[in-house]
Amino acid sequence: MAASHTWKFFRAGGFDQVQLDSGADLLALRELDQKLWAALSCPTRGIEFDNRTLDLIDADGDAQVRANEVLAAVEWAGRLLKDADLLVKGADSLALTDIDDSGEEGKQLLASARHILKSLGKPEASGISLADMADIEKFVAGLEFNGDGVICAGRIADAGLRATVEDIAKCCGTAADLSGEAGISQEISDKFFAEARAYAAWYAKGEGDAAVLLLGESTLAAAEAFHAVRDKVGDYFTRCQLAAYDARAAMPLSRAVEDYQQLAAQNLSMQSKEVADFPLATVAADKPLPLTSGINPAWQDRLAALRERVLVPLLGNKDSLTAAEWAALCARFAPFDAWQATKPANSVEQLGIVRLRETLGNGHKAAIDELLRQDKAVEAEVKAIRSVEKLLHFNRDLFKLANNFVSFRSFYTGREKAVFQVGTLYLDGRSCELCVKVADTNKHAAFATMSGVCLAYCECVRNGGAEKMNIAAAFTAGDSDFLMVGRNGIFYDRKGQDWNASIVRIVDHPISIRQAFWSPYKKLSRMISEQLQKFAATKASAVDDKMLKAAVENGKHVSETPAAPPKPPFDVGKFAGIFAAIGLAIGAIGGIVASIVSGILGLKFWQIPLAVIGLMLLVSGPSMVLAWFKLKRRNLGPILDACGWAINARMRINIPFGTSLTGQAELPENAQRSLVDPFAEKKALWPYYLVIAAGIAALVGLWYVGFFGHR
Repeated sequence: MAASHTWKFFRAGGFDQVQLDSGADLLALRELDQKLWAALSCPTRGIEFDNRTLDLIDADGDAQVRANEVLAAVEWAGRLLKDADLLVKGADSLALTDIDDSGEEGKQLLASARHILKSLGKPEASGISLADMADIEKFVAGLEFNGDGVICAGRIADAGLRATVEDIAKCCGTAADLSGEAGISQEISDKFFAEARAYAAWYAKGEGDAAVLLLGESTLAAAEAFHAVRDKVGDYFTRCQLAAYDARAAMPLSRAVEDYQQLAAQNLSMQSKEVADFPLATVAADKPLPLTSGINPAWQDRLAALRERVLVPLLGNKDSLTAAEWAALCARFAPFDAWQATKPANSVEQLGIVRLRETLGNGHKAAIDELLRQDKAVEAEVKAIRSVEKLLHFNRDLFKLANNFVSFRSFYTGREKAVFQVGTLYLDGRSCELCVKVADTNKHAAFATMSGVCLAYCECVRNGGAEKMNIAAAFTAGDSDFLMVGRNGIFYDRKGQDWNASIVRIVDHPISIRQAFWSPYKKLSRMISEQLQKFAATKASAVDDKMLKAAVENGKHVSETPAAPPKPPFDVGKFAGIFAAIGLAIGAIGGIVASIVSGILGLKFWQIPLAVIGLMLLVSGPSMVLAWFKLKRRNLGPILDACGWAINARMRINIPFGTSLTGQAELPENAQRSLVDPFAEKKALWPYYLVIAAGIAALVGLWYVGFFGHR
């Protein structure tokens, strides 16, 4: 099926990228095959883009902006604007006449924009900007009703109703209002009143039964005193019954003397568990429970409360209690216990039955429901206020995002920095423009090495270490001779703030053809230098060892010094063999040099430079060819994938483009330069002598092989 929109493409980075120039291009993006998109996903943090805009696009709130979310944002903004080309201009303001109010959503949005301007004291303004929305959160929070379905006690004028809302919050919890205050929702309110009604109905059932509330309003306090000692009193009468069954049981049931002896060594108190474990009183057959004297000290207060709250009101002023009286008392509390077992689970009991009945009867539930209804009624209006903010953000940023997402036009055209370029690193006489923010250096490097780009990972700090971040900087021109862990530079972020940057890790890859050309010679130079240093160090160490040994031996007593062994006789044959071997080596080297020199001198004058160049290419050619292939394969994709992007194309960084991403130090145009260096090292003459000696040796070699025709 043919596309209804005519697309334009440009070639950059080794692949075709869509060229977005108009609002029509943006609105037609859904028709463009996503296989042609440069990226399919990007993170909402760690890139140089407005975070609020990214959060508004990120519909599912997973910190990733995906292709479908970009499409949805474009379609939504295009539907609410009369002219989609406004998205291309990227302005941070909109004329009210630009809003398409032909639909219900557009009408609501336009009305909200006018309401905002009126609230800001600009009712006659013809346009609205992001600056007007700077305090949108405060504006929404300051509304009497903000559409979140939560009401706050502090905003209720009626003192009685406010107290009821506070009671609801105390018993059933709170919900957060957009203002940041704690309030109640419809769900919380319904829960409170449902529990209050259930508790009041249960309490009324007990009130209607005299057997339940046997002491009227004092029944609850009496029941608490009764239950506090019920098990312990039952234990006492059971022991007395066992003593009546067998007189021998009375003594051990009252606890043995040994038990008291164990307590004698302790610091005792009325709260001691060991004391509380003893019976309420001494055990005897059918003995009543004393209430005033002869009582376990740990239980005196609780028995006194039982006597005052239960026994005196029900049985009169008694000094003892029989087992029969106790059994009758337990029977009288049985209906109360059965009633308590049916009490519904609730959180409102703490208010007391009087307050609950007052709340249920004063009509506050209807008033609260009405307030919640009014708050919910403006939900669409408040959403439209947020939609105004959303439309302003999309109007300013969507076109820029598309050119850093659907295509990488911003990056490859160089008109402005791409959203993933977080700043510029200055280090080793170069400026690196391709710098990305990195969360985990090791994790990023493990994947980014597949890019084929030389990356220097830097830890950046500012304000004395109060602010820190990690970046990966791409070196795409020059060489890596002096790139090493620990080197310091300066990083400038997109806001112009400077950071101290220190290299913490390097992913080494070829940087340039020039580096590859000199690489073999640098390696040879380093190898010779290292060998010479090792040789010198070995000789110096040997000399030091001999001197130390001589000093030690000279310090010994002459009588203890053993006679020196006789020197071996001079071996003429051995030294003759050594000199012969050296002669053969020199002869072989001389022969090779002579062959090369004779071959060069046998050429015409104009051919000699070409031959020298050919020899150099023969040495450097393989490394240059290998570097050329690697540089051609450099790919931006793995660097961004490691940052959380989903790159959809093979984004090449070829040699010319890579060179443009790393600037090298150059003198300003028309600058005056003096070549006189007062501190320059004086030139030694021995290199010239060495060249002259090599020339003479070469001539001798040529003469020896008959180049001058003497044979």
